Amino acid sequence: MTATIRPLQPSERAAWEPLWLAYQRFYEVVIPDETTELTWSRFHDPAEEMHALGAFDPEGKLVGIVHAIFHRSTWLPKWTCYLQDLYVESDQRGLGIGALLIDAVADLARANGAGRLYWMTHETNATARKLYDRIAARSGFIQYRKAL
Repeated sequence: MTATIRPLQPSERAAWEPLWLAYQRFYEVVIPDETTELTWSRFHDPAEEMHALGAFDPEGKLVGIVHAIFHRSTWLPKWTCYLQDLYVESDQRGLGIGALLIDAVADLARANGAGRLYWMTHETNATARKLYDRIAARSGFIQYRKAL
């Protein structure tokens, strides 16, 4: 399948939000509406280092999303790019859209002078891990969280 990957425009929130909600259902989380509103506004604020890209099928339907955040690192002199969220409609999986979205974030990272692109997934997400194991190297690090 051919998909067009490009930044999401402010006018495309109605197309983005169902995928964002499906992503949350997949990970069994509920992100408050206020946070979703803030996140969407950050994607379109040039002062923020947050980006949202979309994968559009040949008919122009949004079928996948990816979010990326740039930040500094104590380990690298260049920017680091964190691919925070990646979601492809279930009926579009296995067609290469996830890889296209990751490649687009890699291109964005290179264009913005980043020295590293990284992401995480849940250990039970076997479908995504097959793709990730094919296109990237696992770091070996385990994430921990402390509630604040």
